[in-house]
Amino acid sequence: MPQLLRVQNFTVSSDGIAAGENQTLERPFGHVDPERLFSWAGATASWPMRTDDGGSRGLDDYFTRDFARNIGAEIMGRNKFGPQRGPWENHEWQGWWGEKPPFHTPVFVMTHHKRPAITLSDTTFHFVDDDPATVLDRAREAADGKDVRLGGGVTTIREFLDAGLVDTLHVAVAPVKLGTGLRLWESPDDLRDRYHLDVVPSPSGMTHHLFWRK
Repeated sequence: MPQLLRVQNFTVSSDGIAAGENQTLERPFGHVDPERLFSWAGATASWPMRTDDGGSRGLDDYFTRDFARNIGAEIMGRNKFGPQRGPWENHEWQGWWGEKPPFHTPVFVMTHHKRPAITLSDTTFHFVDDDPATVLDRAREAADGKDVRLGGGVTTIREFLDAGLVDTLHVAVAPVKLGTGLRLWESPDDLRDRYHLDVVPSPSGMTHHLFWRK
């Protein structure tokens, strides 16, 4: 079986926006309140940061359970890792997630400013300055036969889409309109020239868009 490059549980508003502008340390999603986008995932029984036995089952929960299935590595953009721009001035910054990141795999952080790899728990972050195809080759090798997850953000996903490297996408569309921010698409139809599409509504109000390569 081929190693797939998969986008999973990537959440956007009804007008295609996945994050706000003016990201800071205190506001990883810029001016956008992440609760407006991600409350669907946090409400599920399988949400990995859940501290109680509650949570919903059903369609949304299926997608949160599927997040780590057969994933051997992740690729992300620099500003999913942290808010710094330009040369790394603070090497003590080790990502938004603390001492136990939720990835449990090698992670390849795309940046024009390299820094030494860091290991936290069972996650190692590698900082790479290469084109998407080269980064994907490295991630597939590190994934040891498993698939690679493309974690975002918007700019990184669009870069890999433009390079024709993404095999499948799951995009969860929240029933909110944000107006301004970083936009994945004008419409899901933007990808229909390259991908098949199934659209599955959830009782939570979310609409799950499942794309696979033609």
